[in-house]
Amino acid sequence: MNAPLNKEIPAAALDAALALGQVSAQWDSSIVPALSRYIEVPAKSPGFDADWALHGHIDSVVRSAAAWVEAQKVAGLKLEVLRLQDAQGLPRTPAIFFEVPATQVGSTDTVLMYGHLDKQPEFSGWRKDLGPWTPKYQDGKLYGRGGADDGYAVYASIAAIQALKAQNTPHPRIVGLIESCEESGSYDLLPIIDALRAPHHNRLGDVGLVICLDSGAGNYEQLWLTTSLRGMASGTLKVQVLTEGVHSGDASGLVPSSFRIMRQVLDRLENSATGRLLPASFHCEVPPERLAQARATAAILGDELYKRFPWAHYDCGGSTSFALPTTTDPVEALLNRTWRPTLSVTGAEGLPALQDAGNVLRPYTAFKLSLRLPPLVDAAQAVQQLKALLEDNAPYQAKVTFEGGGGATGWNAPTTAPWFESALHAASQAHFGAPCGTIGQGGTIPLMSMLSQGFPKAQMMVCGVLGPQSNAHGPNEFLHVPYAKKLTAAVAQVIASYPSHTAQ
Repeated sequence: MNAPLNKEIPAAALDAALALGQVSAQWDSSIVPALSRYIEVPAKSPGFDADWALHGHIDSVVRSAAAWVEAQKVAGLKLEVLRLQDAQGLPRTPAIFFEVPATQVGSTDTVLMYGHLDKQPEFSGWRKDLGPWTPKYQDGKLYGRGGADDGYAVYASIAAIQALKAQNTPHPRIVGLIESCEESGSYDLLPIIDALRAPHHNRLGDVGLVICLDSGAGNYEQLWLTTSLRGMASGTLKVQVLTEGVHSGDASGLVPSSFRIMRQVLDRLENSATGRLLPASFHCEVPPERLAQARATAAILGDELYKRFPWAHYDCGGSTSFALPTTTDPVEALLNRTWRPTLSVTGAEGLPALQDAGNVLRPYTAFKLSLRLPPLVDAAQAVQQLKALLEDNAPYQAKVTFEGGGGATGWNAPTTAPWFESALHAASQAHFGAPCGTIGQGGTIPLMSMLSQGFPKAQMMVCGVLGPQSNAHGPNEFLHVPYAKKLTAAVAQVIASYPSHTAQ
């Protein structure tokens, strides 16, 4: 995290204890109730709700969040709900844009704060006393879909700004961009950014710091900075051998199983024994700095890197046995989930439910594939290569098709400026009593690659509340409120540390 000094490092300008006290009170009195109402709305991302505009759930949470922001009456804040249309005149998902003018003398830079309000679908397996659309606040954890991923972002962003205002702490211009298409790949985001950066009316400004509150934490004991994000290539692979199902006693052994062909086709992509992806083009070299950071983080987190997952277990000769991870080496565990490609099958079609499965040779098998890519691999090229690899020369001349579901290139953080590194550690020490940790994340935030290209000089504070067991996308998702309070105050402190001008 070293870089040439290109900014002045200001003296501490924010009383950390006072800021945390104010932020904590606001979380208890206003944010937790607002997020509870947010959780109640099934605002599923367009990729999971094709009729999102008709159902109105996304619009509902956007309007509610916008109303809450405006009710805070932050000095100078202006807010707009952006509602664009595509080339066919159809509505794009709405986004919230707010801006707060600078109070820092001589400041010409902008801090951009990002989050999203769309959600993943329900999923199954929730505890009997919990549900995706039923908020429950218990033991400092707010359960329900979307609270941690990441409906809290807009509320925490405003709370951080209010902490600055309460102490009259000088700050640069601050803008917020809260979208509602992130869980579907942020396909509406680029047109929104283009509109905000229109010639002669660039409303984003000269962005010097991006604060993205849509990431994870290695533990709940310190501030965590995300240094990389994997990309993703997805799509549906279908293998068809018949036009209709036939009696398996009559046809099996003569008609090849679509499932067996599916296994053969996937063997071109993945070593099923190890999980390693075979095409070299889907891999990249791990930068030395990231490797060093992985070793440092592995020393902090140790075996919690894999023990934190809800492993299946069973009784074996009187002792309990657990399913095993791919590796128990902490460094390898970190690299596997951040810098190495991995294939997941996230859905299937053509397979009847167990109670409905008769003695029938099925006509087809279809899998939804999710391929996580290393940060430096181009997603668009990966989707093209994936299609060619899976479709060419199908066994038995079966009808094999791969319909790409889109791709998002990953992200590798820029070199950390000294002022930013200093501010992160100071904020982490002030609110957690420990230095800031660095960690790569296996998820994908398409915005980060876009912003790094659009604002190559900007520092990136990518962080979030998705720590151990928070389980975004799965059952029993929760927001760790005590951690969120400290993170909010830490964000305010980092903004307060933003240098007043670029050194000449």
